Amino acid sequence: MTASSSSAVQRLVSFLREDLGQQGRIPLHAPTFGRREKDYVADCIDSTYVSSVGDYVVKFENEVARRSGCAFGVATMNGTAAIHALLHTLGVGRGDLVICPALTFVATVNAVLYTGAQPVFLDSDPDTLGLSLSEVERFLQTCEQRADGVWYEGQRVRAALPVHIFGHVIDVVRLSEICAAYGVAVVEDAAESLGASRDGRQAGSLSVAAALSFNGNKVVTTGGGGAIVTNDEALAVRLKHLTTTARAKQGWTFFHDEMGFNYRMPNLNAALGFAQMEQLDDFICAKRRLADRYEALFQGCANVQFVKEAAGVRSNYWLQAIMLPDLTARNEALESLHAEGIEARPCWTLMVDLPYLKDSRRFGNLTVARDIESRLVNIPSSPSLMTPSV
Repeated sequence: MTASSSSAVQRLVSFLREDLGQQGRIPLHAPTFGRREKDYVADCIDSTYVSSVGDYVVKFENEVARRSGCAFGVATMNGTAAIHALLHTLGVGRGDLVICPALTFVATVNAVLYTGAQPVFLDSDPDTLGLSLSEVERFLQTCEQRADGVWYEGQRVRAALPVHIFGHVIDVVRLSEICAAYGVAVVEDAAESLGASRDGRQAGSLSVAAALSFNGNKVVTTGGGGAIVTNDEALAVRLKHLTTTARAKQGWTFFHDEMGFNYRMPNLNAALGFAQMEQLDDFICAKRRLADRYEALFQGCANVQFVKEAAGVRSNYWLQAIMLPDLTARNEALESLHAEGIEARPCWTLMVDLPYLKDSRRFGNLTVARDIESRLVNIPSSPSLMTPSV
């Protein structure tokens, strides 16, 4: 084993086992539940409203919107559905191009494909791990400007879909300024960034609308679920209509005025999520304390760098991460940590390297994204690791 990977593994094992007193298998990110989850779910069951109609869906939507700095929320069955519905509602469709980071979770790109549009993949920023603003600007400068928008090799560029990787918020305000000059809409994939902010503004409120995820491994979970947040009331009304199968309100009749989606979050999931939202501040506080401990732990560890928030960003540190010197050290660390019963993960395979996306459009050489993919390791990030006494 290389010296750098060996040192990183030894420090992490000692910290988790001895300093934090963690025994047995240590998951990458486990949900934390209090008493109210059971109370609210039981109340939901007692009400008999366990599907997409019920008070908890509305309560959850309102709270998620509030904590995202937005006026309106639309709860969905998962984060992928949220992105798909949002892009569809904004007019993204067959033949269009959507700017995406090459380094992201596959759901981001699948949602683009569901609309009939295609992704065009760009490089990452080394400070935020997210979409490179300079590459977006350089890409748009190469496009052909027409009266009806900006075109790249015969396809209209309709939107940009930045992702706040691991809760590190990119500069969406600046990105929106860049894209506005070309008539390109910006929407946030904020699936990983609930409660995070940049320059005092919440992730999700930095563009026309954003999609969030509440999967079992997120900071707040509904078991499975997502949401769209926005300050545009007309957009929110239309999204709620489309995600409930576009059923028109005409008494007791079943009349659907257009093609819609059966994407509404069940009340049962929302009850769980509403209880989780009450603990969001505690979760983020614990994760930020853990990040401080990790940063201190790896200081002075040769060729190992803890991934910390960029200037102006207050990350939720959804997943904590370290950067090792190369692919060999990364793989050695992963093997050693799993042998110790400590769950760790590499970053995602670049989208352009997935078989069904190998012929997708890309711009630039993706050097930074490839470097991050080859060196990054996610390490245990559960808020429960940081009890009040630790």
